[in-house]
Amino acid sequence: MDSETKSQIGQQIKRAREQARLTQEELSEILDCSPQYISLLENGRYNISVKMLRTLCTALNVSSDSILFPESGKNSLSIISYKCSSLSEEQYRLLLEIISRFIEAVTLQEK
Repeated sequence: MDSETKSQIGQQIKRAREQARLTQEELSEILDCSPQYISLLENGRYNISVKMLRTLCTALNVSSDSILFPESGKNSLSIISYKCSSLSEEQYRLLLEIISRFIEAVTLQEK
């Protein structure tokens, strides 16, 4: 992997970690690795394995697309779907109701 790609992936890992409000130390405990490893990843100095990427995405509740292809995933339904996959049936039904009402309200405003 070239250094630019490693750097971009590292920036996305850092962004996701910060959005989860975790320190490098806290994330390293969750992933069972060293804080130095997290630092190397975030600074684009180390390649991430597929296995570790999968574990990291699960721990941070983000899709791998958001880490690997951030520019294409800004408005992606796959990211929404991924985030919804951890909801219970009741939470999912509530979310659908919220979305329906939001769309209804926006549609009324446009008229």
